[in-house]
Order: sequence, then structure tokens, then C-alpha cells
Amino acid sequence: MRPALAKFYDFLDRPLFGWGRVALAVLVIPLALAFTAPLWKISMTAPQYPKGLSMEIYAHKLDGGHDGRDINEINTLNHYIGMHKIDRAELSELDWIPFALFALVLLTLRCAAIGNVRALVDLVVVAGFVATYSMGRFVYKLYVFGHNLDPKAPLKVDAFTPAIFGEKQIANFHTEAFPQLGSYYIAIFLAGLAAITVWHLLSGRLAFVRAGRQAAL
Repeated sequence: MRPALAKFYDFLDRPLFGWGRVALAVLVIPLALAFTAPLWKISMTAPQYPKGLSMEIYAHKLDGGHDGRDINEINTLNHYIGMHKIDRAELSELDWIPFALFALVLLTLRCAAIGNVRALVDLVVVAGFVATYSMGRFVYKLYVFGHNLDPKAPLKVDAFTPAIFGEKQIANFHTEAFPQLGSYYIAIFLAGLAAITVWHLLSGRLAFVRAGRQAAL
């Protein structure tokens, strides 16, 4: 058991393959581009809004459709049903996301330059946590918006969860929510990072198998 663990720890300390370092450096590009594109888009249509209303969520800001006017219109509608005003202040809990993405850029570049397999595994764990926690907080925040309604609001509606992924009918509004280019950039980074890690782990596994066969001979 101990020799096997020693070999595993030795493997974790092995430098990354040359192509792995290059791939990590390239993956920084889509990760950095995630700052420039919306992560999610929520849109709604109703008979009184045939052109629809929309809101795009970036890592650092909210952007309403029709030159930003849609956010004010959405907040006016939300006021009548007692929903909290939607603005960047209400989503202040998400302010850490730009810093987290920037930290991932730095960690990825560090791993590409001087990292080993251990650093690569650590990077995967951190990136997975950031992605999972960010999505979880986003879903939770939307849930709170739809369930923490003012009982004194002019219009009474049942508590609801806004559309998170896909389509949903809320009163006379047809709402849609889908990931946008920024989320796809992050997905490319995560998928590439996972592929590089799996390749290194499989290569290490094959090395262990060969070493074991040679020892048996």
C-alpha cells in the first residue's frame, strides 16, 4: 500500500506535459473573454409588450434591452406585485465573481508556467467550486426575488421562481432564460481544463500499470 501511495504522490509532483502547459495558456483566452460578454439573458413577452422586455446579466453589470430602458420597465412591473427592485445593488452578493474569474486567470497562467499535476488538480477543484457556487447563488437569488413578495403590493400573485433555464409562464407573461456567450466561454474553459486533467491522470495510471508489470517480471 505504501509503495503505491508513494508512487501516487510522486506522480502529483511531476511537471505537466509541454502540450498541457500550452493548452492551459490558451484556455485563459475564453476565460478572459467571459468578462466581455453576458452570462445569462432573461426575456419576457406579453400582449401589452409585443416587442418584449429583456435583461442581460454580466459578471460585473446588468444591461437592459432597448438601450437599457427595459430594466426600468421590469422594475415598474415588479413593484406592482411586490418584488424587490432588480439592480446591481440587489445583486451585490455576485460582486465577487469578477475577482474570482481574475483569480482563475492568474492561477491558470501560474499552473501553465511552473505548475505540476498537483497544481492542476487544485486548479480544477477551485474552478469547479467557483462555477458551482456562482450558479447556486444565482438560482437562490432568483428564488428569493420571486418568493419574498411584499404582502401590501397592489397586485396579489402566488410566490414563484422566475425562469432560470428554459421557458416559463408567469401570469400573462411568457418568460425565457438561457445562458449567453459569457457562460459558453466559461464552459469551454472548464471542459478544456477537465480534459487536460483527465489526460494527465490517465497517463499517470498507465505509468503505474507499466511499473507494476515491470516489477512483477
